Amino acid sequence: MRSLELARDLTEHYLPGLSKALEAIPYEEREARESPVVGIFRAHGGAGLLVPEEYGGLGADILDAVRVQRALGSLSPSLAAATAMHHFTVAMLYALASEPGRLTGAQLKVLHEVAPGRRLMASGWAEGRTQQNILIPAVTATRTDGGYLLRGSKKPCSLARSMDVLTASIAVPGADGAPELALALVPASSPGLSVHPFWANEVLAAAESDEVRLDDVFIADELVVTTSADDPGRLEDLQTAGFAWFELMASSGYAGAATTLVDRVVERGRGGTADRADIALRTESAFALLEGAARAVRDGLQGEAAVAAVLVARYAAQESLARAADRSLELLGGIDFIRSNENARLAAAVRPLAFHPPGRASAEEPLLKWFAGEPLELA
Repeated sequence: MRSLELARDLTEHYLPGLSKALEAIPYEEREARESPVVGIFRAHGGAGLLVPEEYGGLGADILDAVRVQRALGSLSPSLAAATAMHHFTVAMLYALASEPGRLTGAQLKVLHEVAPGRRLMASGWAEGRTQQNILIPAVTATRTDGGYLLRGSKKPCSLARSMDVLTASIAVPGADGAPELALALVPASSPGLSVHPFWANEVLAAAESDEVRLDDVFIADELVVTTSADDPGRLEDLQTAGFAWFELMASSGYAGAATTLVDRVVERGRGGTADRADIALRTESAFALLEGAARAVRDGLQGEAAVAAVLVARYAAQESLARAADRSLELLGGIDFIRSNENARLAAAVRPLAFHPPGRASAEEPLLKWFAGEPLELA
């Protein structure tokens, strides 16, 4: 597929040698629980994809990033799923760091070590909750001398076994005593932080999506990003922006997995012309929607309008990609299915997009209200 080759060429531009290194590993090993793909991604500088060039990163924008994610998803759906968490977290934090005085020296130090230190950031942020970010925090924070004690867990948490830093949303007491959103930057080596098995499915097994537990993990004040009196909604605005980034990154990885299947059908001339055109059009239109939403976000679309646009693209892509993957598997035929489980696993790897919050059923009424002119409130 021409579009997939362009995505892989772009990946080679940003991360030379990564695609070939992934392809050199048999697919079974590439997607297995003990897969080396995350380490290979780290070794090729993938952590710095969205880090600005002045901080040693590659400076990709969101449009290029979704194209790279599509290429990674075509080679390793697990890697694309795992790195989506890192990328949106980095993008969100650098957006905050772009404003002088928003981050402390210690927080900036953690952030500016991402690219040169090839450090990976996992996310403990609640997904899919605009305007309700702190009602059910994944991690509780209790005030103590010099900081907070964190308790709770995130499951699943991608990159659980390779992360250098866990970013966790917490609720801290505000000036009036009411809970306010805050963000803790938790080193993975912190006493009381532990990783436990959680993901039992062989699909996306290499994404390291296990449980991260925090049992009275101490985090110093200087590593907690809080709101400010002059901009109390800043972190919630950033979480909304980060949510849009995550949806685009994750969806693009699944698009890559589906495109690989379609590419094989087209290359082998399976089925009739109408069959091949149908699945190709479904896949290309799905990714065009994701690209369009990414371009809009890059060009300034933000807030609820960005979330709505991204969700529309995601749900439309979700349906088209699943149909294209299923039909591709059928067209590739029974002998292909019997001789290898690679294509069956690729088709299965497209399906988890439906499980990312917010699920389509829960978002339908909020989106209908948004289309009718009301605020977008996702539960």
